[in-house]
Amino acid sequence: MEKQTETLINLDDYVPKRKYDELLGKVTHLEHQLLELKRLIFGTKSERFIPSESNQLGLFTEVISEDVPVSEQKQVSYSKTITKEKKHPVRLPLAPHLPRVEEVIEPENIIEGSVKIGEEITELLEYTPQKVYVRKIVRPKYALPKDSGISIAELPSLILPKSNVGAGLLAHIFVSKFIDHLPFYRQLQILKRQDIVIASATISGWFTKASQQLEVLYKVHKQLILQCDYLQADESTIKVQDSHKKGSTHKGYHWVLHAPVEGLVLFEYAPSRAAEVPEVLLQEFRGTLQTDGYTAYKKVIENYGLKHLACMAHARRYFEKALANDKSRASYALEQIQKLYSVERKIKERNLNSKTITRYRALCAKPILDLLYTWMQDQYTKVLPKSAIGKALTYSLKLWESLIGYIDNPVYCIDNNLIENSIRPLALGRKNYLFAGNHKAAQNAAMMYSFFATCKINDVNPYHWLHDVFKRLPEHKANKLEELLPQNWKKQQLS
Repeated sequence: MEKQTETLINLDDYVPKRKYDELLGKVTHLEHQLLELKRLIFGTKSERFIPSESNQLGLFTEVISEDVPVSEQKQVSYSKTITKEKKHPVRLPLAPHLPRVEEVIEPENIIEGSVKIGEEITELLEYTPQKVYVRKIVRPKYALPKDSGISIAELPSLILPKSNVGAGLLAHIFVSKFIDHLPFYRQLQILKRQDIVIASATISGWFTKASQQLEVLYKVHKQLILQCDYLQADESTIKVQDSHKKGSTHKGYHWVLHAPVEGLVLFEYAPSRAAEVPEVLLQEFRGTLQTDGYTAYKKVIENYGLKHLACMAHARRYFEKALANDKSRASYALEQIQKLYSVERKIKERNLNSKTITRYRALCAKPILDLLYTWMQDQYTKVLPKSAIGKALTYSLKLWESLIGYIDNPVYCIDNNLIENSIRPLALGRKNYLFAGNHKAAQNAAMMYSFFATCKINDVNPYHWLHDVFKRLPEHKANKLEELLPQNWKKQQLS
């Protein structure tokens, strides 16, 4: 019987190394896509990174400490027992500005001669359905003597003079839709429970006509924000009903600008995400623009000579996605980025002035950034370009000068998170009203998100603001419309 010999196969004889590396890169890329899909379906949406050992940065302390010789290292251990007393929850007092409806309950069978020695007071927070009433304007008519005519007072200016809706209800409808995310049909159901029946076509007509009145104010708001020196930009999708295909929707985009220093937000709708949209939107802007890595902004920045800032949160997001691919490298990068955010958190907590912010960033943030850049350059040559960690390194290195630009000016932000917070109500609204009826409706929504986001940043009650605007806008001077914008309106109320 012949003895069988085992033959070892050398893969290099059958698969060239270049082909092997290409196949390995494709496998790594597919594995990354699979992990991304699983993360989107089953994973957490939080981007917070918790390292195994966290290093806390102190204010004005050296970020990079020298190594201590082993002979000088000391280990100190101690135990401490803390006895926590069980705290009973404290009930907060009810708001003093609320009206009080007093109800006195006397005891039964009070004996004659009893003397009142005090009283027990219990306050309960109650609610009655929203109050809808009819404003009845009566204008007496007088016949003047000697047949000289009739005298009657002028009708007050109305935001929609040919309709029977008042400024208060109109403001409530807008706030309910864009802040409380109640579509019109739900608002009509709520009113119907109070025996107030309004046709859906009527409320839609009110919204359309009132939006037309607000367009002049929106133009002033847009012009004002484009005059700012520092803007953040982002975009978000919105479904729009397609008039050409019944039952189908078109994916449009709300392009968003945020001025962190002035506290202004602008939404503008466009049917596409093409590069021409930001080019037209920002044609009057000259300053610093902070964006993510979307290439559409690159052309705008080059054509208009803008200073570009990138978003550290987007860079961090790439490394967070790479944890499953290369935990060691991704964790190191995330730890360094976390130190940068610790510096920014200290700045915010201490409410530092501009000069101190610049000094603190130079002392604490710049050394971290320098080390991180050197490390990224070294690691980039050791990973597969199409792997998750390779993409994370590529993204950061490509935008590095823009990523670190925030340390040059104390008003610059480390990321675009503030504008993403402004977009969040749009995401909530999408889940409730699903789509806009047409492109014009989508732009009307953009206008209202602009106003209400600005109200939120400036701590303005949106209902009080819009109610007052609807009352004043018909007769307000065109050259003083800026007074009605939320940030200026608040100053008038405080003065």
